[in-house]
Amino acid sequence: MEKIRTFFREYRQLAFVIIAIIIALGLQFSGQQTATNWVLGTSSIIMVVFMLVDMARTLRDGNFGVDVLAATAIITAVLLGEYWAGMVVVLMLTGGEALEDYAEKRAKTELTSLIQNRPTKTRVLRGKKRTEISVDKISVKDKVVVLPGEVIPIDGVVVSGESNVDESSLTGESLPVLMRPGDTVMSGALNTEGELIIEAAQTAENSQYEKIIKLVRAANASKAPFVRMADRFAVPFTLVSFLIAGSAWFVSGDPVRFLQVLVVATPCPLILAAPIALISGMSRSAKNGIIVRTGSAMEQLAELKTLAFDKTGTLTMGIPEVISVKAERGFNKQDVLAYAASLEQSSSHILAQAVVRHAEQNNTSLKKVKHVRETAGHGVIGWISGKQAAVGRLDFLDSIGVEVPKKATEKADETTTFIAYGNELIGRITFSDKTREDAGSMLERLKKAGIKHTLMVTGDSRAVADKIAKKLGITDVQADCLPADKILAIERVEHKPVGFVGDGVNDAPVLTSADVGIALGARGSTAASESADVVIMQDDISKVADSVEIAQKTFAIARQSILIGIFISIGLMAVFWTGRFSPLLGAFLQEIVDIIVIINALRAHGAWQNRKRRKKQQAAH
Repeated sequence: MEKIRTFFREYRQLAFVIIAIIIALGLQFSGQQTATNWVLGTSSIIMVVFMLVDMARTLRDGNFGVDVLAATAIITAVLLGEYWAGMVVVLMLTGGEALEDYAEKRAKTELTSLIQNRPTKTRVLRGKKRTEISVDKISVKDKVVVLPGEVIPIDGVVVSGESNVDESSLTGESLPVLMRPGDTVMSGALNTEGELIIEAAQTAENSQYEKIIKLVRAANASKAPFVRMADRFAVPFTLVSFLIAGSAWFVSGDPVRFLQVLVVATPCPLILAAPIALISGMSRSAKNGIIVRTGSAMEQLAELKTLAFDKTGTLTMGIPEVISVKAERGFNKQDVLAYAASLEQSSSHILAQAVVRHAEQNNTSLKKVKHVRETAGHGVIGWISGKQAAVGRLDFLDSIGVEVPKKATEKADETTTFIAYGNELIGRITFSDKTREDAGSMLERLKKAGIKHTLMVTGDSRAVADKIAKKLGITDVQADCLPADKILAIERVEHKPVGFVGDGVNDAPVLTSADVGIALGARGSTAASESADVVIMQDDISKVADSVEIAQKTFAIARQSILIGIFISIGLMAVFWTGRFSPLLGAFLQEIVDIIVIINALRAHGAWQNRKRRKKQQAAH
């Protein structure tokens, strides 16, 4: 009984139509034909009024709706006394809306599962006692206890316990990840086996999970752009339908022939196919760790002609590595590395961390440093064995009185830091940012997908950018760009629509200004992910190509579904033009067309994954 009440509450118009049909059937079987006609005719006209109101809103918004055919068919049926035919058309439209709603709910499973699984309570350690608190009361440094089968509520570091953690709902990675003390865990992941104690790195409000939920809600709230796609077909389809129906009436002189054609021309295939395919595609993207914020973003993503990429952290790992250590006369490489690492160990700068890592890898013994002072973005100074030592940019060394040979001021091809000891330059360390392993294959896939133009837009120097671009086969490079320059570079692109892929705070403005902004890795900049239209949850550049392929497949299926519905409808119109079949039969046949179109549109939910699986199997063989 509860299910029936829920059905009537969620699908009021369909419930009204079903009740009217049941009453009409009862009256007809009892021989009350006049009363039957009144019930059917009145119910049909009431539903037409609702349709006309919706059509008026559509026209007011500047769009030509496709409901005009259905409204005309229902009104014509009532006027000609074909009450059952009119009611079946009404049932087809309201039933189609219910089918669409069911299809959307099925396709949104991955999008909504994150929100549904959101934890509200958790346990924290207060001394040795476990206390249950609300998730939103978690503070940084709290020790949170996560039992097997529970969703991890906050970002943090495992301090005790060992367990396999399922991150598939966040990243699309199907295999669980073994987490041990010291490992970083992401909120929203599922603890599958053992108990974990996690030290909170963020409050729940600022956690990764909350960020994803905001993105998912934005995706759920978006309206499908497919109405625009359907409207591209609506005007010609409507004109052809009226032309065929009018010619049947004109040739035969019988207005029923007009109705016979029109009932098989109702536009449900156009109305249903596109939004179902869209939601299915967005759901498929989410399953693969890609959150597409809006339907419009999905449409633009499918139509991209140009993709621009940031360099650091996007095409490259964003983690510089030491590629060479050079010493000046009188010193050796170990001395240079030892002095540099001894100073840099107190700095959080990304180049400083690279120097310290390289020293550790080479088992370099560090020296005792006193009175360390860092000038942010320039260098570090300190005292080693009674003498001043410094590491940093040349202008920084010059400012503290270091004698810099003229040849050292020549522009380097790579990022370089210089080391001084006792006011004398003793060496230099050169860095390089490693390109992502999948970057090259990702660019090849984009080319096959029809992306005509790729370019690199970076704030890095021309020499460094050109070297990375050459390695990846990118010929168009815009270097030395400030955030405003990146926007100008995107605006000047010839082949549009244009997308931009980035991950840093400085990418936020250009992610907003591009036709499609794609933020790589939700663990990166919050500003970047909140500015983007598409957020890739994994730090995986190959997902950029995945997102484009899914979008293209989604729209191909949507277009295919619309055309299937149109051609079947036109075929039925030609058959019913002969006048051999009743309008009632035509209305039932059109319902079958709707079901065919919906089933085909739902292929967008799994077609891309099946295609990818087949490719892997072929490669394996």
